[in-house]
Parts: sequence; C-alpha cells; structure tokens
Amino acid sequence: MRAIVCRAYGPPEELVLDDVPEPVPGPGQLLVRVRAAAVNFPDVLFIAGKYQVRIPPPFIPGNEVAGEVLAAGPGLKSAAFSPGQRISGTTFGAFAEQALLEADQAMLIPDDADFGSAAAFGVTYRTAYHALRSTAQVAEGQWVVVLGAAGGVGLATVDLAVAMKARVLAAASSPEKLELCRRRGAAATVDYDREDLKSRIRELTGDSARVVIDPVGGSYSEPALRGLARGGTFVTLGYATGTIPAIPLNLVLLKDVTIRGMEIRTFMGDYPDEATRDVAELAQMFTAGQVRPYIGARFPLAETPAALRHVAERRVLGKVVIDVP
Repeated sequence: MRAIVCRAYGPPEELVLDDVPEPVPGPGQLLVRVRAAAVNFPDVLFIAGKYQVRIPPPFIPGNEVAGEVLAAGPGLKSAAFSPGQRISGTTFGAFAEQALLEADQAMLIPDDADFGSAAAFGVTYRTAYHALRSTAQVAEGQWVVVLGAAGGVGLATVDLAVAMKARVLAAASSPEKLELCRRRGAAATVDYDREDLKSRIRELTGDSARVVIDPVGGSYSEPALRGLARGGTFVTLGYATGTIPAIPLNLVLLKDVTIRGMEIRTFMGDYPDEATRDVAELAQMFTAGQVRPYIGARFPLAETPAALRHVAERRVLGKVVIDVP
C-alpha cells in the first residue's frame, strides 16, 4: 500500500510517498481502508521530533482517520464491526491507504456525514470540548474568549461554545478569519494583530469575560489574561505560535483568576470519568448533526507535505483534510 513516511526528523517537504507493507490487525484492532485523514498542528511537531513524545523514524504520521472496515483482529466478534462499515477514530499512521484502529476508539459515521467531516471531528473537537466542559466548566450565557479562533482547535471551540449556548468572542489575525468565526456563530470578534486585545475583550464583553481558551500562546496570552473578568478561568492548550509565554504571577493574585492546562494526550488517564462523559456527549452531538467541522482545504495523499506546510504556517481556516481515493 502507499503511505506517507517520515524517514528522519525534519520539515514536511522531507516526507516521502512510499510503498509499505499492509498492516495486520492485532487483538482488539480494526483494519481500515482510509478514505480521509485530518491534519493537526501536532503532526508538524511529530515529524520534526519536537512533540512531547518522540517517535523514532521511520514512521507513518497522522492521527485522525475515517474509512471503511476491511477486517477485524482476533478477539473481536464478527458482528461487532462488519466489513464495509464506515467508521472514524484516532490512531497513529493515518496518512496511508490503510491504517489500524483500536475498536474501542472507533465511532460509526452517521449517514449524512462524509468521510472528511468524520476524520476532522476527532482530536480538535475532543480537545475543545474537554477544555470547555470539564476544565473551564462553561455555563450558558457566559462570555468565552477563543484565541486562534479560525484554526483547528480554535474553530472547534467556537462551534462547541455556541452549541453550549455560551457567548463567543473570537480572536484571530485577519478579516477573513473573523468573518468565518461570525458565520460559525461568534457574537463578537477582535483582530488581535491590529487591535488592543486586552481593552477590546473588556469593551466587547462588558468586562465580563469568564473564560479564555488559548491554543496559540506567544504574545497573545498575557493581554487575553489581563482582559479576563475577576475570578475567570484561563485554559492553555498549546503554543501554535511556537513561543511559550511567561505569565506574571501577580496577575493571578490581583485578578483572582485560575490558570489551567489541558492536554488531550493525558486527559483520559487523569480524568477518566469526565473524559468518558465528554466523548459520549460529543458523539451524540455529531450523530445528531448539531456540529460539523469546517474544512478549509483538502489535499490528495501525495500532497500531504503541502497540507502540513499549510498548517505549519497558520494559513488554515478550520481543518485540513487528506483525501485518499
């Protein structure tokens, strides 16, 4: 089968499309004919050897997959997953014509959802929902400030906060990105490269912003924290700008705010009950058609390096999907 292979740590352009052996499902696993895979910013870090967990090359990158069941591994009842069933889930090795998926991580794709939407719904929407539901405990009517609001995690956060009936202030870096956020339901927007983020948060929310969700870091974090209302919650999710901010602790003292971190890789182990509840609620929202990802760009498998470059340079609106014919 064909797959995108990382032979050595480096930039996306050094990935190669190669013929590799077909994977064989082990106990509890499903062999999936990949139809679509979604790209996330951590994929860029994985291939560069800069993620928190390093995977020795060579390896096939990609974490979100949607496709059709080809076969089930030992220990799975044949009736549980039938060949041809449309499923999605998170795995490793998604940028290929076939991939393995743990059966307990698989979700049936609703009839009205395409493979691209199903692949794009996994990591970013789980990250956003855990951050909103469990970490920040967002309530109906509260103002939620979303940084990097037109990116993968950011736009998922906008979508879910709107679905939770919160009021969203979307912060992004261009009129095009802000217009997309408004179309997705944001009640207010701020261009944080051209406007004063702290003062605009206070003005637009009436000094009542209860939550900041920050997947970007860099120079945006501190002014967003300063814009929070007293007693608010700031959730750090990642550092897409490439810079980890240093926050003056006196702000926490003076404003009585809470700063929390949420990492999707460890959330299930740290908070198993909340994670199980969140995943079930999120699956119900997707099945009911309440939320669907916005796909801003699509690439064929052979152009996966270009897709990763698109994400690395923060040019993406919503999600980027790899289509595998």
